[in-house]
Amino acid sequence: MGKTRTQLIKGIENGYRSILNVALRFKVLTVILIFGMVGASFTLMTNGYIGSEFVANGDNGEFVIQLEFPKETPIEQNNTFTQKVENYLLNLPEVTNVFTTVGQSSGSMSITATSYLSEINVKVVSAEERNLTSDQYARDIKDYLSSNYSGVKFSAAAVSMVGGGTAAPIQLTVQGTNVDEMIEFGEKLVGEIKQVSGTMEVKSTVEGGNPEIQVDIDREKLADLGLTLDAVGITMQNAFTGNTDTRFQDGEYEYDIRIQLDAFDRRSKNDIQDLTFLNNKGNLVKLGQFANITEGAGPSRLERKDKISSLTVESQIIGRDLVSVGNDIQAKVDAMDIPEGVTVSQGGDLESQAEAFGSLGFALLTSILLVYLIMVALYDSYVYPFVVMFSIPVALIGALLALALAMQNMSIFGMLGLIMLIGLVVKNAILIVDFINQLKAEGMDRKKAVIEGNVATIPPYSNDHDCNGNRHDTDCCCHRCRVRVEKWLGLGIDRWTDQFDDFDNGYCACCLSLSG
Repeated sequence: MGKTRTQLIKGIENGYRSILNVALRFKVLTVILIFGMVGASFTLMTNGYIGSEFVANGDNGEFVIQLEFPKETPIEQNNTFTQKVENYLLNLPEVTNVFTTVGQSSGSMSITATSYLSEINVKVVSAEERNLTSDQYARDIKDYLSSNYSGVKFSAAAVSMVGGGTAAPIQLTVQGTNVDEMIEFGEKLVGEIKQVSGTMEVKSTVEGGNPEIQVDIDREKLADLGLTLDAVGITMQNAFTGNTDTRFQDGEYEYDIRIQLDAFDRRSKNDIQDLTFLNNKGNLVKLGQFANITEGAGPSRLERKDKISSLTVESQIIGRDLVSVGNDIQAKVDAMDIPEGVTVSQGGDLESQAEAFGSLGFALLTSILLVYLIMVALYDSYVYPFVVMFSIPVALIGALLALALAMQNMSIFGMLGLIMLIGLVVKNAILIVDFINQLKAEGMDRKKAVIEGNVATIPPYSNDHDCNGNRHDTDCCCHRCRVRVEKWLGLGIDRWTDQFDDFDNGYCACCLSLSG
């Protein structure tokens, strides 16, 4: 086993020496080749072999199934159907538990409470016990439900491992002073985004066409009948949402009593017209006497950002990275005819990634500059630091190639890894350059010092103690071990004894120091 390892490491050393000899013989060609490889490695990102995302998706075994019924669906019917879906999920062998909320659905911006929405949080077994990721499993369930149940819109999304619930990675915020124009443009934008490859579950948080009864109050008639706008507003609010000022006390427990108009008496336009109000003279006045009541349609909800009406167009991603999908969507937006007064801005993971990558990129450049300045002070030279800094592009070749081969995207963790890699590479290069200078100071010629200083990074092999205490015998285990200790621990030559004949159980003095 020891001989096999020795032969292997000797083969690696000999091959490494040959490569270094060729590189030093053709210096200009080597530099051109290296920078060509650096440029080629960056094309891995521009050509799509390495994508870009904010945070890599994980698999924590949780996902959400959302149900959307026709807007006129009562909550009782919603609850009955949702229970059927819940029972189907509980019968699946991979599902461990579910948590259902009827009449409510969560999103990236807030929680929407309406009678036609439901949400089921599903927990499945660990990844080792199933063949599909939670995201794939959720899509399969969504496809099955959509094909077997008509009249209901299903959507599915995995729960993020870093928080944020089911917030969509792609979010575009549309703002406008005219709500109708804003909603109309938002619907067009949804259609355009659906055409982009890699998008799914595209929707707008604000939709038009929601049935509503609109009340237009005539202020002159209101005043003539002895009523105020505040009194009418409070009465209508109590009728539709209820009043909980009254409480019932049972021992140490206290319960709210909600006083509200019965649902049977507020179902139609005629019911609304017959709502009665008590004026300042004690007379009852119907709403139809001072207001025009009509049936119409309006937005499903109202959103505001920076005091301006807004909506959010959301999309999940499948099969592509965040940035490439975001770029295609931005190209679609740029090609659209945006109405005057309407603006579109990116949000979600795209916005977070741009901010994070900007900060990390600045940190990366700052770290490189600081390392250079420290080395200038260390070497008292502006040239030697450049020798060390040239190791950074070579390291990037391996880092980007590894990402491409592993089919991984560049994320904020990848950026942090690059910063750490630069620190390690520079530290390694400093030690190599320092050791090369030490070898030159001992009388070794520059070319051989460069070769031996780099070969010293390879671990020593076996227990072939054939140096007889000669510290300059580069084929000796003792010399190799000494070089390795000096390189990795940064210890100077004067820290080590010149006597390399102190063997104990097959190890030399420096081996014992390294292991002990």
